[in-house]
Amino acid sequence: MDQTDPDVPAAMTSPPPHMTPDEFREHGRAVIDWIADYWERIESLPVASTVQPGDIRALLPDAAPEQPEPFENLLADLDRVVMPGVTHWQHPGWFAYFPANSSPPSVLADAVSAGLGLIGLLWSASPAVTEVESHVLDWLVDLCALPEHWKTTSVGGGVLQGSASDATHVALVAARHRVSARSGQPAEQMVAYTSAQAHSSVEKGANIAGFGHVRLIEVDEHQAMRPDALAAAIETDAAAGLVQAFVGSTVGTTGTTAVDPVRAISEIAIEHNLWHHVDAAYAGTAMICPEFRHHNDGAELVDSYVFNPHKWMMVNFDCSAFYVAEREALTEALSIDPPYLRNAQSDAGSVIDYRNWQVPLGRRFRALKLWWVLRSYGATGIRQMVRHHVAMAQELARQLNDDDRFEIVAPHPFSLVCFRCRAADETDAGAQAADRATDAIAAAVNDSGVAYLTPSKLDGRSIIRVAVGQSRTDRVQLDLLWKAISEAAV
Repeated sequence: MDQTDPDVPAAMTSPPPHMTPDEFREHGRAVIDWIADYWERIESLPVASTVQPGDIRALLPDAAPEQPEPFENLLADLDRVVMPGVTHWQHPGWFAYFPANSSPPSVLADAVSAGLGLIGLLWSASPAVTEVESHVLDWLVDLCALPEHWKTTSVGGGVLQGSASDATHVALVAARHRVSARSGQPAEQMVAYTSAQAHSSVEKGANIAGFGHVRLIEVDEHQAMRPDALAAAIETDAAAGLVQAFVGSTVGTTGTTAVDPVRAISEIAIEHNLWHHVDAAYAGTAMICPEFRHHNDGAELVDSYVFNPHKWMMVNFDCSAFYVAEREALTEALSIDPPYLRNAQSDAGSVIDYRNWQVPLGRRFRALKLWWVLRSYGATGIRQMVRHHVAMAQELARQLNDDDRFEIVAPHPFSLVCFRCRAADETDAGAQAADRATDAIAAAVNDSGVAYLTPSKLDGRSIIRVAVGQSRTDRVQLDLLWKAISEAAV
């Protein structure tokens, strides 16, 4: 046999050289120093990247290296290649989208998780991965005054998903399974309902789950779903022979942080046997403060609920807390039990196997960073941060209300404020001129380097979303933002 044939396996050789423990310590310290230096200097950097499409790829070689490179080269390319293309979500002048906060304990926990390299697909694969996650998610039930039956010690339970979109997709699959088991109807006959202001993940998830129909329900003057419009849509679809399967409501919509009437929607869902899922991705963290919990009124009636600690709780992306009222409704839809995943504990039903609570089989040790953040800041520290951000948003709203050039376009129950330039008159020409002025302000602020915000549309009109929520944001950055807005306004 020709041993030079590339299709013939080579003789057993030694593995490639790895960093020694001492080298790892040395390079690890350098990485931590780089991160700490970045946090120290981040306020001096322009918030948004200014590179053009293709600029970063142009800095990379055409082919992967054949020979190893020294670690110093890798670290140097963070500054040479990566940093020019970074838009700084951790900048205190970040007011765009929603926050995606990091924090020192979360970063360190992620490093530990990566170092352990665990895949928690089964309880038996690493019991700590499952039990820390279950316990910390039960902590959040108490901290946010969520329904007791959502605890893993009861009939429901919590699981960490990658994102609220993932959680919504899983809820839709569970809803489809429940309706199919009850009626035998195919997914093509099923209808999912959600607000016209809901996140796009509902429509996307319904498409992925094979739902035949998605209804976007009208909203009221506060941008919240109208229960009467929902009931009317259900009646119309029932008369057409379609199967009502799912309704998604939102506590804190992406567009304006509107709050749907969860209790009224729940009552309709119960009457018509719909799975009711609540998306509180951004606003759910606020429930750690008692003064915001009235927005969750009726949550004890819903089938599932999600919020993202990776938005406003200083936990690195990704970490999305998804709760179900009855875990069997979820696991029956997602469980597959091949022999290579069987074990005595799982067969006895004495443990949770989170692979049956999600689409992927594998899962990382996400709960470690949530655990460390809760312990490092305590509930008191997180409440302090949330209240600080809400107070700054209310101050910005006051400044906008006091300035005749602007108008606030939606309620601001949390720390997002949406506004636009006031039209000179009620004609179409006046509205179009105001829209152009609004867009110009957004562009000017984002080009300034001191702040970054999100231009958007509401009811066909241009608006600006200002999300106050970056963990380092203080009054200094709010003043800089207001100065940039005011100077850019006509």
